Amino acid sequence: MADTGTREGLRLAIQEAGYYPDLVADMLETSLAGEAVDSYVVHHEPHFDRDELRRHVSVLVLTPTRLIVGHTDEYPSDDTHDVPYATTSTEAVPLDRVTSVVVSRTVTSPAAYRTGTPALDVVLTVGWGAMSRIDLEPATCGDPDCEADHGYTGALTSDDFTLRVSEAGDGSGRVRDLLTFARALSAATISVR
Repeated sequence: MADTGTREGLRLAIQEAGYYPDLVADMLETSLAGEAVDSYVVHHEPHFDRDELRRHVSVLVLTPTRLIVGHTDEYPSDDTHDVPYATTSTEAVPLDRVTSVVVSRTVTSPAAYRTGTPALDVVLTVGWGAMSRIDLEPATCGDPDCEADHGYTGALTSDDFTLRVSEAGDGSGRVRDLLTFARALSAATISVR
């Protein structure tokens, strides 16, 4: 759920997700450090890992000065833990460090598209330089008969966080929520440059 937000709205969205709400809220309070909440999105993502159902929640919170990215995952008991356990992590990124906000949408019948037509899915990718991906391929000179080794060429892409929501899997409301958050984050990064 996204909101142009309050702490109480964030807390309700975490409760609504139903995934260890006290743990998730406590994790975020540590990183919020008393700062106001401008916007947020909470995404609960259950998935199957072999024959087990695993759950994961991602929470993005926009404050006046930072983007907070939180994750919570659960695990079954193992050699080091006698009972199931969860891990939580947050990263607080100053808004002036956000280098890219990429929003990708999929729509049907693009020729008939009108402003406000709902998207089938939305992918939000945010980069701030903590993680990058490099894609390499052999370089060429353009001569189809050339057999010389021209080394490699590639692209370095900032790839710190990606979240995808779809109408089919998450509902149209969640798609709108992610677009609302993406708009707020994009606007916030304009003002810090």
